Amino acid sequence: MVLLSQVMGEQEALERRLIDATLRCVARWGIAKTTLDDVAREAGCGRATIYRTFEGGKAAVLRATLQHELVRCTATIDHAVSGLDSLEDVLVAGTTTAANFIAEHDALQFLLAHEPDAVLPHVAFDKLARVFRAAAAFAQPHLARFLPEEEVPRAAEWVTRVVLTYAMAPTTLDLRVEADARRLVHLYLLPGLVHRAVAVTRQELGAVPNVHQRRAHRPG
Repeated sequence: MVLLSQVMGEQEALERRLIDATLRCVARWGIAKTTLDDVAREAGCGRATIYRTFEGGKAAVLRATLQHELVRCTATIDHAVSGLDSLEDVLVAGTTTAANFIAEHDALQFLLAHEPDAVLPHVAFDKLARVFRAAAAFAQPHLARFLPEEEVPRAAEWVTRVVLTYAMAPTTLDLRVEADARRLVHLYLLPGLVHRAVAVTRQELGAVPNVHQRRAHRPG
């Protein structure tokens, strides 16, 4: 008797094998030149197996591959920041992990170098906003441990925008390097986040008037 769990396990293993094969093919030839025959040969199966596994052909395989890599990226970052007990350390670990994931992703790097039209439309203009929102939604639980609740969504999107911009288009700062990432966080990210959080907290607590307000209320 074949157990359902065994069948599901075998199906998941096959999907993973096809996704891994797709990544290797894309890293070698790009999306445009990769065919289902290429993926089948790389995975050691027939085209029919791919169609049975991913209904919709090449487009379905690519969607599944993208989704798998997004999940893998977020899981990698989750693991890197778990257990850290300061906002600075969380930001540094998340930044370096994301930057290294992007830099070491052979398929993505091939596309950025040789087939940018396959990537840039998904990270430009209105579609870029969707990318930022999705990434920010992932970042929110990590930032919520350190920032006021109402500030978390805005802070998460801002941090995501800065980190992805630097990671996708490296400059003099190499965010794969902890020292560079910490410099970015310490000089630019952290001051804005902490200052904003303090301002919100003071407002909630009914902070004492500032110097100018105190002077205004001082008897003549």
